[in-house]
Amino acid sequence: MGEQQQVQFPQEIIDEYAALGIDLPVLFSAGHLGERMGVRILEAAPERVVGTMPVEGNTQPYGLLHGGASAVLAETLGSVGSMLHGGHSKIAVGVDLNCTHHRGVRSGLVTGVATPVHRGRSTATYEIVITDEQERRVCTARLTCLLRDAAPGSAVQAGTAG
Repeated sequence: MGEQQQVQFPQEIIDEYAALGIDLPVLFSAGHLGERMGVRILEAAPERVVGTMPVEGNTQPYGLLHGGASAVLAETLGSVGSMLHGGHSKIAVGVDLNCTHHRGVRSGLVTGVATPVHRGRSTATYEIVITDEQERRVCTARLTCLLRDAAPGSAVQAGTAG
């Protein structure tokens, strides 16, 4: 779990943020909570964000993957997609998250794939499908983010994410 993987971004996104001096892996990471839970973002583009999370360490008292852990993975992936859709002049703020849990998982790794349902000027909605290692659906989530203008002088605007 301690190994670092490089997130795969489309070249045009790498170029856009590099021109602003913004560190993409830091800006579009899983954040502190995601790091504690072992979330790893593998692929990130406005059209598709893929990430994984271990079940171990993220269980409830019955030994099953905690529903809140699935929600953290879903919100992380949908937020990254929303941020990429909004671009460097916007910040994405989650306003609605719902999750339907389909089956329990006791071990291994779960994978989430976020794809857009709606990408507008002021909101973005992503469906996130979380599956187990046998590719069985564990959870289906939907996240809507409000796209707000980044404040002048903010880390995103200034090119010093972190």
